[in-house]
Amino acid sequence: MDMPIELPVIRDAREDYIAALAAIFAQDEKGGHGDTADPAALPVYLAAFHLIAESPDNRLFVVEFGGEVAGTAQVTFTTSLSGRGSTRMTIEAVQMRADMRGRGYGELLMRHCIELGREKGVRLVDLMSNAVRTDAHRFYERLGFVKSHVGFKKKLG
Repeated sequence: MDMPIELPVIRDAREDYIAALAAIFAQDEKGGHGDTADPAALPVYLAAFHLIAESPDNRLFVVEFGGEVAGTAQVTFTTSLSGRGSTRMTIEAVQMRADMRGRGYGELLMRHCIELGREKGVRLVDLMSNAVRTDAHRFYERLGFVKSHVGFKKKLG
């Protein structure tokens, strides 16, 4: 008898996922965001999660496999006067658990986000990636993203 094939599932993040998401961000040695899996920091992550969850312009997704969080991405919708009042979608905080990379889950998650943008009628999808993430850049280019702008950042705190 054939065993059912388990497929990854994409869903909106829930509060009980936040510790797992913090752990995924803490694994990121290239991002330099100072994330941690220390349980003492959980209230900061939970506060951010609630702000995201309560905003009509934000969605935080997870991809699950085998009942475990494998990765995440956040989308934000911004309407601007430029582009004739068009809305754009920014995809950010894209991270996959190190042991879950290379299985196609990231592509599935990105395609889910892009399709949501289509459904919402966005004109453009923005994505920024740290300059040192050359593997990620190849991944994004394979999905049809084009390097087109130079980004700038200024830390305020």
